[in-house]
Amino acid sequence: MAKPNKTMGIYKKLLNWPFGKQIFSKLICRMAPYFGTVKPFVSDLKEHECTVLIKKGHRVHNHIKTVHVIAICNGLEMAMGVMAEASIPKHLRWIPKGMSVNYTAKAGSDIKCVAKVDAEAWKPGDMPVEVKAYDTNGVVVVEGHINLWISEKPQK
Repeated sequence: MAKPNKTMGIYKKLLNWPFGKQIFSKLICRMAPYFGTVKPFVSDLKEHECTVLIKKGHRVHNHIKTVHVIAICNGLEMAMGVMAEASIPKHLRWIPKGMSVNYTAKAGSDIKCVAKVDAEAWKPGDMPVEVKAYDTNGVVVVEGHINLWISEKPQK
């Protein structure tokens, strides 16, 4: 089995620590502070898939006391970014190009944000990453894609 990249290595190491997932989630928010605005929690990370949880609460409410869709998009973007950093082949790099989402139901509970992509998708060019957000009953409340631009790393 190939050695995990830096992000996946840190995650796997922290899994053995008490509160390891909480520590990992806070590390990600220190690297990308905007994610911290929704207090996300990386609940699961494996190659090509990441799950981030957002707790329903005042911090993420909209005017009707459901989870605001922009907070959900923040969680989806974090899930995508962590998945990409943990999965991308060493000779490639990525940058987001855009996000397209549909709001499919009210988000009246805690939210599970999932980003996943097929292992074979990692090649130069456009790469859509499937993103979905679920409520605690498993109902999809937001679904769509985050489009990435994948390119070769420059030679050093």
